[in-house]
Amino acid sequence: MNEKKVSRLRRARRSRIKIRELGVHRLCVNRSNQHIYAQVIAPNGSVVVASASTLDESLRKDATSNVDAAVKVGALIAERATAAGIEQVAFDRSGFKYHGRIKALADAAREGGLKF
Repeated sequence: MNEKKVSRLRRARRSRIKIRELGVHRLCVNRSNQHIYAQVIAPNGSVVVASASTLDESLRKDATSNVDAAVKVGALIAERATAAGIEQVAFDRSGFKYHGRIKALADAAREGGLKF
């Protein structure tokens, strides 16, 4: 692996250890060049409670790799998480910098009712 990816995974591991200590659900975000994905994962780490991504049919018809798509995914994950009875989560950015699409998704999830 290249050094950039190794550094990102190291940051992700460090933040996930802290989130595990908290013992709350986590909103895990991953992005690629073409898509963005979000999952709400149970505190034990074995159950995905809710998920949303730009691969969903309702979001796929528009552009999938920009800030607008990330805002839509954030709103959708907030809606699905609150439907599952989850209001408080810890934000797991998977080692990505908190700007651009990651920040847009987080802000939209907060506006949708999730607290983190």
